Amino acid sequence: MRLGALLGPVGNSAGAGFLAGQARAYVAEGFDSLWAAQAVGRGFMITDPLIALTVAAAVTEEVELGTAVVQLPLYAPGDLAQRVFSLMQIAGNRLTLGVGAGSTAADFRVFDRSYESRFADFNRGVAALRELFATGRREGIDLCPWPSVLGGPPLLLGSWGAGVERAAGQFDGWIASGAYRSPDEVIDALGRYRHAGGGRAIVSTIQLGPATDLGEMRETLARYAEAGFDDAVVMLMPGGPTAAKARGLV
Repeated sequence: MRLGALLGPVGNSAGAGFLAGQARAYVAEGFDSLWAAQAVGRGFMITDPLIALTVAAAVTEEVELGTAVVQLPLYAPGDLAQRVFSLMQIAGNRLTLGVGAGSTAADFRVFDRSYESRFADFNRGVAALRELFATGRREGIDLCPWPSVLGGPPLLLGSWGAGVERAAGQFDGWIASGAYRSPDEVIDALGRYRHAGGGRAIVSTIQLGPATDLGEMRETLARYAEAGFDDAVVMLMPGGPTAAKARGLV
């Protein structure tokens, strides 16, 4: 099982050069991938995921870069496609785009989007985004993408419930959140995903904080690996274990 790390300052640790240094440090410790999450207006601030990955793309080579996840209903499809194509200009085929419908009303208030219609908006957004990635054009829009980025990145679904089977049948992979689900719940959902024929499976946002028992976390990650997850993505919290200790868990 590959091990990735979430980028971005949590709390008041942000400063000039923080993200670039963090990305370099994680790569130096041997993490297989770097990811960025999205949360806005929840009483704390983390860096916009596409900006975080742009910084990481500029200061690293070869390592995979991904969103875990971007809330698709917060964007107009053309706007997001333009941003993704621009990021691919720097990251190339290292980019993986994880998308979801969103689960927190605060994020939608910041973007002045409807939280209640997020699932319908997500479905429309996925269809539009795929068309824009494939051709650069949709309903009078022509983004004129560079040939090297046409086609867009792999598209993974971050979801629970019926979305697990949907990820298996309609997306390039599935991203499960390990932040608010128990390992038993996560592993049970993976069984459904595999039964539905799903491919790549990632368990993300595994928080490592000051109170984390590294022995127990090592056992949890071993369970995820044994169950068949392809990747685990950890989030190093302030006061928690170092990147070196986290990397040594897998």
